[in-house]
Amino acid sequence: MNLPHLMHQYLQSPLVEQLVKRVNYADAQQLYLKNLQGSSAEFMVSAVFQHDAGKDLNHLIVLNDAEEAAYFHNTLENLTSALDLFYFPSSFKNRKNFRLLNSSHVMLRTEALTKLSGGGNKKIVVTYPEAIFEKVILPGTISSNIISIKTNDTIQPESLMDLFVMYGFERTDFVYEPGQFALRGGILDIYSFGNEKPYRVELFGNEVDSIRIFDPETQLSERKLLQVNIIPNVDILPDTAGADAGEKISLFEFMPENTVVWLKDWDVIEEKIKTQESDFESFLQLQSEGYFAKQQDEEEQHILKSVSAADFISASLLLPILQQKKLVEFGFKPQLTKEELVFETRPQPAFNRQFELLIKDLKALEGAGYSIYIFADQVKQLERLHTIFTDLQTEIQFTPVGTSIHEGFIDHSLKLVCYTDHQIFQRYHKYRVKQAYNKNKALTLKTLRDLQPGDYVTHIDHGVGTYSGLQKLEVNGKIQEAVRIIYKDSDILYVNINSLHKISKYTGKEGTVPKINKLGSDVWNRLKEKTKAKVKEIAFDLIKLYAQRKAQKGFAHAPDNYLQTELEASFIYEDTPDQSKATADVKRDMEQEAPMDRLVCGDVGFGKTEIAIRAAFKSVVDGKQAAILVPTTILAFQHYKTFKDRLKDFPVTVDYINRFKSAKEKKETLQKVKEGKIDIIVGTHGLLGKEVSFKDLGIMIIDEEQKFGVAHKEKLKTLKTNVDCLTLTATPIPRTLQFSLMGARDLSIMNTPPPNRQPIQTEVQVFNQDFIRDTIYFETERGGQVFFIHNRIQGLAEMSALIQGLCPDLSIGYAHGQLEGHELEEKILDFIERKYDVLVCTNIVESGVDIPNVNTIIVNNAHQFGLSDLHQLRGRVGRSNKKAFCYLLAPPMSTLPVDSRKRLQTLEQFSDLGSGFQIAMRDLDIRGAGNMLGGEQSGFMAEIGFEMYQKILEEAIKELKRSSFKDLFKEEISKQDDFVSDCTIDTDLEILIPDSYVESITERLSLYTRLDNCEDDNELADFHLELQDRFGPVPAAVEDLFTTVKCRKLAVDMGFEKMTLKDEVLRCYFINKPDSPYFESDLFKNVLDYLQTGTNKGRLKQTGKVFLLVVEPVKGMEEMHRFLAQMHQTVLAKPVEAAAP
Repeated sequence: MNLPHLMHQYLQSPLVEQLVKRVNYADAQQLYLKNLQGSSAEFMVSAVFQHDAGKDLNHLIVLNDAEEAAYFHNTLENLTSALDLFYFPSSFKNRKNFRLLNSSHVMLRTEALTKLSGGGNKKIVVTYPEAIFEKVILPGTISSNIISIKTNDTIQPESLMDLFVMYGFERTDFVYEPGQFALRGGILDIYSFGNEKPYRVELFGNEVDSIRIFDPETQLSERKLLQVNIIPNVDILPDTAGADAGEKISLFEFMPENTVVWLKDWDVIEEKIKTQESDFESFLQLQSEGYFAKQQDEEEQHILKSVSAADFISASLLLPILQQKKLVEFGFKPQLTKEELVFETRPQPAFNRQFELLIKDLKALEGAGYSIYIFADQVKQLERLHTIFTDLQTEIQFTPVGTSIHEGFIDHSLKLVCYTDHQIFQRYHKYRVKQAYNKNKALTLKTLRDLQPGDYVTHIDHGVGTYSGLQKLEVNGKIQEAVRIIYKDSDILYVNINSLHKISKYTGKEGTVPKINKLGSDVWNRLKEKTKAKVKEIAFDLIKLYAQRKAQKGFAHAPDNYLQTELEASFIYEDTPDQSKATADVKRDMEQEAPMDRLVCGDVGFGKTEIAIRAAFKSVVDGKQAAILVPTTILAFQHYKTFKDRLKDFPVTVDYINRFKSAKEKKETLQKVKEGKIDIIVGTHGLLGKEVSFKDLGIMIIDEEQKFGVAHKEKLKTLKTNVDCLTLTATPIPRTLQFSLMGARDLSIMNTPPPNRQPIQTEVQVFNQDFIRDTIYFETERGGQVFFIHNRIQGLAEMSALIQGLCPDLSIGYAHGQLEGHELEEKILDFIERKYDVLVCTNIVESGVDIPNVNTIIVNNAHQFGLSDLHQLRGRVGRSNKKAFCYLLAPPMSTLPVDSRKRLQTLEQFSDLGSGFQIAMRDLDIRGAGNMLGGEQSGFMAEIGFEMYQKILEEAIKELKRSSFKDLFKEEISKQDDFVSDCTIDTDLEILIPDSYVESITERLSLYTRLDNCEDDNELADFHLELQDRFGPVPAAVEDLFTTVKCRKLAVDMGFEKMTLKDEVLRCYFINKPDSPYFESDLFKNVLDYLQTGTNKGRLKQTGKVFLLVVEPVKGMEEMHRFLAQMHQTVLAKPVEAAAP
């Protein structure tokens, strides 16, 4: 509400009036706006754009680089919420390579050009030098090459598809990125270049039944449209597209006559275009030498066939065009314009998070009659500011604005103050640019989960085998589909699609081959039993410890006060929802009497340390001490620095002990701890020694728990039975494991990455000395440092000598894990203290050395690393609010094996933090879970695969809770008295997804698996809708498949282990253990009652040891479901009624 009011003041201002008037003159006016600071330029553009007199104008704004343009675009969007506002990027992926296109950028360019060519006014285009360097095609050419489709039109799918192919679209199974189309039955999906999401056209015969937009990631429809325009990639139209298709002009000439051109700094823009020109010349040079011919990558469709000088415009030619336009400059000083309008704005001062200064400043401005506006994306931030003001007992009248601008400013002429919250709190401000979806991103994640023939799978009853595809089998004349698994000696096992949940993809350490089991031997069962026994021992200890802790009393901390709020507000990133939840959980635990024992898991850079700082601080505010225990000396020193920095404005003393301190210093420190003069102590396992005594320890925080030995953990247990304890670990623990360990301790999981962490720019490059030199100098010139990872100890010294040769004036150190402890520490410490500019090292840094000043990492021979290693390494940079770079050096892509190539490409696309979580999950799983419960069971892991291990662990814990710890888990047990965990269904009906419905085999398998894992009816219903949406109306065979899943759920509730439906007879088998408690339970009694009173179809029968229920006639799945549902309703409702009177 407050924004319109503010904009109104701008529209009224005399300077804006004058500006609008000048721009509207018929002849080309050229003006310089002097003194526009911060984001005031965006306000000017918005004011002119929204002014009544400016409604016939178009605007083209050229900034100095892509990032500035993106920020400018976002700020304009927030101020005007205009629809005709376009970000116009350059089409290429990398700066010096004029062949590789970036499909998102091509899409954005096409969208802007199409909208502009349609005519009309009031459009804004925001761009930067590299983008205006490329010419664009004529407006007429665009409008004549649009294919439009309306609802209720009659179309010829065949000829339409020929047209698509002519325009360079390609046909695929599923549509993931611009320029693809797919036809499945009556559904036509197409991804136009003019829209950020693809369209789905549903045909009824040849008539267009409906048109919807769908999301390429989930492949689900979002909303309906009446008509769509499909736009080909306008930069590469075929020759058939018209006579002048090849002709190109500059963007300035493309824009309509009445366009105002806004320039930031012409000298910078010109310089950049000149750089582009020379880059282009060297590119042509290389191309003529055939440098790119060998790099031709068969999978890359995004390659320009040919590039010529005619596609680009030089700076010298741009200038005369510019001088005939209406020009407004708003940069550092005027270069093309004579007349100026003088503004009085000042940038927002930096307060370095000192709120006293901020308040003093605002008070002064308020006193001078200025109105104060504070901008923030998130309402929570504004509330935070408010809390801080009230805590510091000041009343400042500020108007909150719930949107963000990039930089704050003070406007003296209008007496306005516009401050931004990210500058007050000093955090990184993230910009958003529309992204086309990228198929590799979608596919890599899917292929990790999907089974491919040749993959190893584990079957819960038969062990490890090789998956070899889906096969159709005939059962009583009906066709069914099954999964074929090959075991030792070419034995074949067919798994019914209703039992897919019994098989899981085998995950072991990457690159190791599992032993394949023999069908029918008891090796597998023995192995399972052995593992279970082992797991039980471990679980037993954990649960026992938990029981002891629950019985004890500790210290209850007081609720938060203003100090806590202030500490949290000064955190430079926004809290993620997971992080706030974890913080709240920790605080709640601390405020209770029973001692806390909480484990916090989260990926690299997800803000675990921040939680630790808040917890420690809470304890200190209550007059207690906090101890932070870390595995390595370096980490101790680093945490000490982090804590000290975060708490420097608070009355807290922080110190550390590790082996950098001499014995004498150590002694002094410990003495202070004993006297309570030190509030927070950080240290390695030295903290557990006998000589350490605390005055009043309130909380114990253990970081990177997985790296401590068993003995240390024992020592900890004795120390912490009645102290609050918080454990942090980075190894993401898969979900089922957490649930099962829930018995042992409380757990918080952080899966979402911090929102305003900068994405790390990742590029794959060939080893090239010039490139390495440029990169290193670029980083050191902005005051940063560089990691160079080279994973061969033998060549390290030579490598650092080579780099020293390239950069003679920089200091270069090297480090690896085989150095003596103190040497290694010294090297890393010198690096932290900036004695070296470049550290050449093996991948020892992946285990958690955080050096905020390092913002470039170069990985040599990147193709030899696993995905998660690379992700961990990349997580070492981009930890401050500077832009970070990660370069992966590898041989040319075309020479690499497919999987290495995929790996590197995946990394290049997942630049955001946390997206890597999904990738790294796979092999972190395996490494993490081994040492989670002590050292010895990783052997089992390798033999039975990871998911199987989890299943066994879950069973073991369930059994323990039922037997040895009955009293402790009373409520839990009463809730879940399920006698069978699973039921298999076998029928002779045709139950499958027909080929005609879903063609692709992998897609079918993935649908089967997903259907099998649907938890409840809601999920089933959603899944049903999805199938309808993606593949058209659901056929009967698939409907039956859904019914089967529903039946299975009902059967499990009633205690059936297996059901078969053959020749219209339904047989339900009871539990195959005569001594099972099931037969004495109410449930079984109710089943018997029901058979006598509720139905006349069923009878009981015993064959040998097996006890079963026979129901006939049952004509099909629907009838079976009806019978079971009715029985389920009666049987499970009984005990409740009985208890009522």
